[in-house]
This record gives sequence, structure tokens and C-alpha cells, in this order.
Amino acid sequence: MTYQAPVADIAFSLRHVANLDGLQTEGIYPEATTDIVDAVLEEAGRFATDRIAPLNSEGDRVGVRLEQQGVVTAPGWRNAYADWSAAGWNGLSGPTEFGGQGLPLLLNAACMEMWNSASMAFGIGPVLTIGAVEALSAHATPEIQATYLAKLVSGEWMGTMNLTEPQAGSDLAALRCRAERREDGSYRVFGQKIFITYGDHDLTENILHLVLARLPDAPAGTRGISLFLVPKYLPDAAGNPGRRNDAFCSSVEHKLGIHASPTCVMVFGDEGGATGYLIGEEHKGLACMFTMMNNARLAVGLQGVAIAERAYQHALAYARERRQGKSPLWREGGMSPIIEHPDIRRMLMEMRAKTVAARGLCYQLAEAIDRSHHESDIDKRRHAADLAALLTPVAKAFSTDIGNEVASLGVQVHGGMGYIEETGAAQHFRDARIAAIYEGTNGIQAIDLVTRKVPLDGGKVIGAFIASLRTALEIVAASERFAALAPALENAVDALEQATAYMSKPHERPEDVLSGATPFLRLFAIAAGGVVVAKEALAAAAIDPHLPANRLRMDTAHFYATQLSPQAAGLAASAMSGYVAAGLETVF
Repeated sequence: MTYQAPVADIAFSLRHVANLDGLQTEGIYPEATTDIVDAVLEEAGRFATDRIAPLNSEGDRVGVRLEQQGVVTAPGWRNAYADWSAAGWNGLSGPTEFGGQGLPLLLNAACMEMWNSASMAFGIGPVLTIGAVEALSAHATPEIQATYLAKLVSGEWMGTMNLTEPQAGSDLAALRCRAERREDGSYRVFGQKIFITYGDHDLTENILHLVLARLPDAPAGTRGISLFLVPKYLPDAAGNPGRRNDAFCSSVEHKLGIHASPTCVMVFGDEGGATGYLIGEEHKGLACMFTMMNNARLAVGLQGVAIAERAYQHALAYARERRQGKSPLWREGGMSPIIEHPDIRRMLMEMRAKTVAARGLCYQLAEAIDRSHHESDIDKRRHAADLAALLTPVAKAFSTDIGNEVASLGVQVHGGMGYIEETGAAQHFRDARIAAIYEGTNGIQAIDLVTRKVPLDGGKVIGAFIASLRTALEIVAASERFAALAPALENAVDALEQATAYMSKPHERPEDVLSGATPFLRLFAIAAGGVVVAKEALAAAAIDPHLPANRLRMDTAHFYATQLSPQAAGLAASAMSGYVAAGLETVF
């Protein structure tokens, strides 16, 4: 079973949850008209469905290989990428001055979901390139921008992000990669980086590595890290790939999933030093890198949504075809399709409800990022930036968690056949697992939420967000059709507010807050996700409650309120329980 891009569901969420139309009517993105948006979504869905999705299974089976000339990708990968970039998809939200189309990040987020549903191994590559565009646009010199940005925006060249080292994973203070100044203003870079996504490949003529390294006089810790642009090939006078730089892939990792995505060990400077160019200021590279990392966290959250959507489609199709037993709901002869069994329906509805909620949260984050850059009023820009900061760890962690959960349920719906590789359900499960780990583990996202984002502006940012949830639920409570759902959704918001107060007060032991960070993040997402599905249900009822797609949206809201929202009370209790050390010292 292959993938069919859910263009209608995506467009519905964009308009009724994330307010894409508002970006156009308010003049923030006047060019993002309804006709343009619909055309972009339709074409993206067609390319994802027809060109990328058919490569997914073989890419997983064949993977990549390292040969003398470099990494070779799976069959069909090069042609698909060439057509994808030639169609302008890489530059959809890119800066117009360097050849981009300047459309909303929110619209690009929707497309990014489709690329990753079609093949997560394919979709992760452009994420790093788009991130490199962001970093160079914000921090590079005009000369570097003139040399590299147009080719990155078009996708003619790809970018990478080089942070991790064998001894420095989440703790970048332990980073050892070093750089030396040269008289011509460039730098020599030395060291090894691991887990570098698309660190080498045959999709583009050149690859631009963004590398964190230390100068000889760098302060200790993260305050002594600089960022360098290290091209695979140094551009010649005409701007084309010229001399090979001293930057090589020494091996590729053999991974649990996303086999068609080359994950490389990169070695810089084994032949005298890799030529690099400073991005931003010396010793301030981490801030420059986070320009691309924060939006990359949105992209990874979208990967969670994407793999959940594909796993749901796969399980739904299988459940309609597979016959086992006889459900009490089945009125015909013989065995019933397993979709007729109540527990299978429960699993499918859980898969859908979690996917819809996560999609809406990611799209709301993308809309906040758009507004943080383009609102004309400075106070509105600041408010949007604060909201984006608050939502980033939630969207990344919740969406990738549900990617794992939904893919696991997909295997369960398939039963024993789900454990067999040929059905494809196992690939979704394997592919999904990395997303909760890279771009900052989900535990780190939870810690970031409670230690940095909850205290923003003295707690006013999260307070305003909770108030917005209550405002939305007032409409639900006033609706005759959905009023019965309001108490469960409101109870979840009450639990969030109670746990927020606990997280915000002074604690003698910081471990009390840190140990509750992960259940608190999940609580945040459960409460906010309830509002997402309620908004979709209200819009569906207003448009036409009898359409099958709209009935499903309304049923999803009912399921969420009765099956997922009640989890909030338990999550709040867990988040506020404090650190319990009894027995742990003995065991560990």
C-alpha cells in the first residue's frame, strides 16, 4: 500500500486551525491567495504521491553505500530529487532576493509534511538545506550570501548541520572540533563529526557543511563555539564547484530506520585542514546554529505528523481488506473485515485523533513563526516570537512521540503481518523512532519547556496561551452540537493551568521540576490538541455536517474528548509529584 497525500485534510487544518487565510487577508503574505495555496498543495500532493512515495520501500531495502567517489543513494533518488528541486519546491518559502518564492513557512510546512509522509528518508534532506538558508541569510557576510545562497535556495546545492561528535551529543560544551585562522581571512577546520544527515551523497554537485568548532583562544563551554561554512568543493571564479575541500565522509551508519538517508561520519582536515568561512562572529556560533535548529525542530515535528499519517493510511487500508472472526457489528455472512471490530476502530480513531492534533499544533507553530518575522507591528512580532518559542518544544516532542505511538498502533492493527517487513508497517515503526531523538531529544525539549519557556515574560506567555484555549472552548460550550464535549476539554485546560502554577513556583529541589517535565509537556499537548480537534469539528459542522469527511472530523473530536482528554488529570498529577529518589540510589 502506498501513500495518498491528504490534501483536503491538510488544507482544512491550515485554514481552520492555523489561520493561513489570515496571513493573506491581513497583508502579511498578500501573495498567498486561495488559488495559489490550493495549487501549491495539489501539486505538492501529486509529486509526493506519484514520485516520492513509490521510492520509499526500495530505498529502505537498498539503503545507501559508500564508494571511492562518495556516497551513492538508492535507485531513483537522484532523478526524483532533481525533478523536485527543478520544480522549485526547495525555495517555496525562501528569500525572493536569492530566487525563492517568499511564500509562508506555514505553506511550506504543509508541503514538508507530504514529502516526509511519502518518504521520511527523502524529506529530511531538504530540511537541512532550508536550515542552512536561514542561517546564512541571518548571519553570513554579503560576499558569502552572494556566492552560496542562490544555489542553496534553488536546491542546486544542499546543506548539512555538523554538531555532534563522539563525546559531544546533547552536551555541546564537550565539543572538540577545532579551527585555525588563516591570513586570507578564511579558517582551517579539523575534527570529526558523527550522525551527519546527508553528509555526503550524489544528489547535488556540491554540499555545504555548517560546522561548529573552537578557535585556539575560545572560552570554555558553549560560549567558545564558532560556526564555519565548509563546502565540499570550493567554488571557482565562476561560482561553480572547483577544488575538492579537505572534508570527507569516512563511513555511513547502519541504522534502525530511514535507510535511504545517508547518515555520515565526517572527517575534516586530515590532509592539512578543511577550508572554512566564519558565519557570524567568532565564539558566537551556537546562536547562529540555533537559527536553523529551531525551525529544524518544527520540521522534525512535522516528520512525526508525516509518519503518523502514513501509518494511519496503511493501517486503515489493511483493516478494510483483512478478514478475521465475526464482529457483533457485522450483519453479513462469513468473516468480517477487521475494521468492523470495535477495538480495531478504537485503535484507528486513536491514530487519527493524535495525528490531527499534532498536525494542528505544528501548523500553529509555523504560523507563529511567520508572524514573528513579518508582522508590521513590533509588539505583534514580539508576541508571535514568544508564542513560537513556547510551542517549539511542544510541537517537536509531542508530534514525534505520537509518530512512534501511531506507527506502533499501525503494526498492532496489522497483527502478526505487521511484524513482517513485506507489509511495510514495520518500516514506518522503524523510521519513526529517530524523530524523538534528533534535533534535541524529547526529554531535552521538556526541560526547555519548563525551565525556559514557561517562565517567559514572568509566565505571561503561557498564561496568554492558556487564556486563548479557554476562549476557544467557550465557543465549543455554546455550541448545541458539541456542548457535551466542553467539560472534558475544559478539565484538560484546568489541569494544564494547575500544573503550570506548580512548575512556575520556586522549588528548593530543581529535580522536582525536571522530573515532571516530560508529563507536563504531554499535558500541554493534550490540552492544546483538544482545542485543535474542536476547532476542526466546529468548522466541519458549519460547512456541512453531512459530508463524510466532516462527519469524521466531528467524530474525531468526540473520540479525543472522551478518550484522550481524560489523560490530562493523571499527567498533571505525575508532573506535580516531585522527584522520588527512594531506592534509585541503591539500584543505580
